[in-house]
Amino acid sequence: MLVALRFLSLILVVIALMLLGADVLTSLEKGGEITVRSIDQVWDIIDKAGDASFKAWMARVLPGFIGRAVNAVLALPGWAVFGVIGVILSFLFGRRVADA
Repeated sequence: MLVALRFLSLILVVIALMLLGADVLTSLEKGGEITVRSIDQVWDIIDKAGDASFKAWMARVLPGFIGRAVNAVLALPGWAVFGVIGVILSFLFGRRVADA
């Protein structure tokens, strides 16, 4: 189980670095105008129908305050969310140092 969670943390950190690199390259392409993609924008790039159907389901099923909270999380920068979760998992499930 620990190995799987360490691997998951590595994958999340790699995804965060890829998203950060994509944002840096997009910012350079736009002449220095800072571009930061949110989770919602990344999801929209990957699958427009999935993003729209999730938002429609959320508006239909969830109470308003929970829907607004989920929208607030989806508005966060993608690299920050994946990176923070990956680093936290890495610290929690990283290698254990044996006592001497």
